[in-house]
Formats: sequence, C-alpha cells, structure tokens
Amino acid sequence: SCCVEELTPKEIVAELDKYIIGQGEAKRKVAIALRNRWRRQRLTDDMREEVTPKNIIMIGPTGVGKTEIARRLSRLVDAPFVKVEATKFTEVGYVGRDCESLIRDLMEVAVNLVREEMRKSCAAKAHERAESRLLDLLLPPRPTGPQRVYRPMDPTAGDEASAQKSPAEEAEARTREMLRKKLEAGDLDDREVEFEVVDTGQPAMMQMFTNTGMEEMGINLQEMMGKMMPQRSKRRKMSVAEARVVLEEEELEQLLDMDKIIPLAVERTENTGIVFLDEIDKIAGKGFQGGPDVSREGVQRDILPIVEGSTVVTKYGPVRTDHILFIAAGAFHMTKVSDLIPELQGRFPIRVELNSLHTEDFARILREPKNSLIRQYQSLLATEGVELEITDDAIDEMARICQEVNDATENIGARRLHTIMEYLLEEISFDANDRAGQKVVIDGAKVRDRLADLDEKPDLTKYIL
Repeated sequence: SCCVEELTPKEIVAELDKYIIGQGEAKRKVAIALRNRWRRQRLTDDMREEVTPKNIIMIGPTGVGKTEIARRLSRLVDAPFVKVEATKFTEVGYVGRDCESLIRDLMEVAVNLVREEMRKSCAAKAHERAESRLLDLLLPPRPTGPQRVYRPMDPTAGDEASAQKSPAEEAEARTREMLRKKLEAGDLDDREVEFEVVDTGQPAMMQMFTNTGMEEMGINLQEMMGKMMPQRSKRRKMSVAEARVVLEEEELEQLLDMDKIIPLAVERTENTGIVFLDEIDKIAGKGFQGGPDVSREGVQRDILPIVEGSTVVTKYGPVRTDHILFIAAGAFHMTKVSDLIPELQGRFPIRVELNSLHTEDFARILREPKNSLIRQYQSLLATEGVELEITDDAIDEMARICQEVNDATENIGARRLHTIMEYLLEEISFDANDRAGQKVVIDGAKVRDRLADLDEKPDLTKYIL
C-alpha cells in the first residue's frame, strides 16, 4: 500500500472511490483529517503540540459504508489503526473491557508494524547469517590447533601473526566457497542436516493462566512465565530448505532489538494512531434506571479522558492520547448525537451524515467496485469451471428489488445485496460441480422469476431477505 504521507486529499478520495460508492462528503472529511496529520508533522515543535486532531463522527443508517470507509482507510494508512465497537466496553466495575484497553490494542498494532518494518530491513543480514550456519552444518569447521600467542616480554613465545595458512586450510576454504555457491543455487535443498532447535512449545501448565481480562493488567503472564522457564532445545533433522527457514527466523529474532522498536512504536502511536469507534450510538441515550443499560453513560465518561488526551499505561510504557485521531460512527436511528454527553460531543467537532442508498447506488455497488459482489461470485464459481454472466438488466432488477425490500422491511442498506445474490445463485452454487465447463447467463427475467415470490409474500421477506 502507498504511504499516506504522500497522498493528497484528492488521492485519498480516489483510492476510497475504488471500493466505496457515493458518500463523497464523508470521504472528503476523512481525507482532510488524514492530510492534517501529515501537515502537523511539518510544524515547529511548539506549534505541533497545540494542533489537536479534529475528530470525526459519522452518522448514517446501517449498510451505507461507515465501517467500510474505516476498513479501507486502515489499508491506506501506514499508521497504527484499530477498530472497536463501543458496545464492547463497560464502565469500570462491570464485567467487560475497560476503555483504556483500546489504546493498548493500538500500541500492540504499532509494535507489530514497526517489527515488520525492521524484519524487512534485517532480512538480508539474517539470510547471510543463516547461510553461514548452514555451511557450518554441511561442512563442520576443522578444530584449530592451540594458538601460540605473541608476548613481547617472552622471546620464546614467537610471533604467530605471520603464520601462513596451511594447504589444508586453503583447500577447506575452496570447498566452502564451492558449497556456498551450490547452496545459493538451491542444489543442496534436499540434503538432510541435524541441529539444535530452540523449542518454542509452551509447557501445558502455562495455558491455564491467560484468561480474558489478563491484558487489562498490561502484563502478559504467558510472556513472563516464558522468560522465567529455561529455554529448551532439541535436536532435529530436516532438509536444508526447511533448515534455512528455521535458521533465518532464529537469526531475525536475534537481530530485532526491542529497545529500538518500542520507542518508535510509542512515537508512532502518539502521532499517527487512528482509533475507529463503531456503534457509538449504542452508548448514547440517557441511562435508564436499572436494567443492563446502567453503564452506558459511564462508558461515555470513561471514553472521554482518552479522547480528550490522557496518558494510558501499556506494557510497553505510558502512551499519551492527545494526538490520536478518533473517528466515531453510528446509525443514530434510536438516538441523536445530542444524546451523547456534551463533553464527548464537543470532542467530535466534525460531523458528517452519510446518505441512505437508493436503487441507482445499489446498481453501481454491484458494478463498479474493484471487488464487487458480482466479481466475487464469478471468481468463486470459476474455481469449479463455471462461467457466470450477469446481464445489465439483471443488475438493475436486483437493485430495484433491493430498494423495495429495504423500503418495505428494515433498511439494512447495501448488506441486503448479499442476501439477494446468495438467494439468486443458490441453485447454481449448489450444483456448480456438475456444471463444469458451462456458461450460466442470468438476465432480468431470471431474477424476476427467482425473486418474484418474495415480492408477493412480504411476510416471507422478513425472514429471508
């Protein structure tokens, strides 16, 4: 993926357009928010401290692309990104996750990101080291004789520095060079070697400890126990090709320096981290007396300091949340944004409404995106040798039915298309293996036939579509 650093707002929108139909306004606001992160990095230090991210709240019915925008965004940005449902959290004192765990998750993502980058930069060195270890296994080095050390005060010790390589040593060097070439060419991949492998299997008793909620302590007991236990190693036989993979992995682990990774990851989390809070409307609403909703407003109060800027303790050290970008989204069909506590509303200055989708949007959703549903089904059936063709009038017909069913029953937006496609192609999917080599054409008439009975029995659509 291209790094968001170089993407202009226009390019970000163009990238999102490949996958998400419509919702231009939401894409623009998200693109500007992302570009502002880049601009902030270029400011002077004292100004940079002052510029806080402009958090966004997306409002719109289900199935119009709120979460999809977040998903695509996370692929675009080379930044730590985490998506969580606000409903997961409970007020402190109730069973459930506490709100700070989302920053811990974000930090975990950042560490993995930086690790991956370091792995790539160390790969060549690890490959080289693994290669020499393989050579040592294939051609064990000769034991060297006792070295005479030159001691200036002791004339009998003699000067060892000028000793020439013996013919045997030279022959060994030549053999080694020849083996190295063969190894690089892959001629020795089937040879077997035997060597010590560090046993990473965790003792069975360790599994008992790690239960949900352990990550709240910011300490992973499993890791702690793993470090206390002596590392066991066992001898294993494997082919050179397999050994190369194992040895490279071992060398990489040694080259990765956690002391360098962690500060980088903290810095990246604090300055470029993005948190996407989905279903934020589910924690809005005035808390009812009693019942399971008792912790709604409490969750808002717990989220508030994190969005405002506070320091969260993670197992990698403290992380400041002042400059993390928060994007919230919710359908808000039972509640309004004004039902959130005022302090939290104030922390999301940018509001964007996503539009409901209509017939022509559904038709575009089926046709245009890179990975549209139609292309997905065509690829799936192609694995069985069935060629699927869906005509234009069939697409329009599906879009029309999607709109009708959404209007008549619950409006679930574009998700309804999944149901319609699945129902339409059920028979073909079921006997695809008997139809290998055939071409199946679906036109408007077929769509009407297959879905007609649904239009007539609205009570049935409730259950099926």
